[in-house]
Amino acid sequence: MHASLVRRQLGGLVPPKIATPSILSSGQGAGLAPLVQFYSKLPKGPAPSTAGYGIKARYFNGKNASGKPLLVLIFGMATIGYTIDYNMHLKHHKNHAH
Repeated sequence: MHASLVRRQLGGLVPPKIATPSILSSGQGAGLAPLVQFYSKLPKGPAPSTAGYGIKARYFNGKNASGKPLLVLIFGMATIGYTIDYNMHLKHHKNHAH
């Protein structure tokens, strides 16, 4: 891959150089305004917890703990297995009718 192609593809991921050495050494703060503005828009504090989402949190953790998903899984697999077995049984009788 060419360097320009890689640079173009990563352009959205890597921020442009805002703080150049000449701006930092000269003491001008006005050149850093876009950088300060960017960081001021970012959320502050710890990241929100994602522990309260999903099937595990809904059915297995906390005061709502239940075994319903396991029962549904067992019942669903038994139903699918019975359906496949029944269809195979019908195919057997169709092909071997006397």
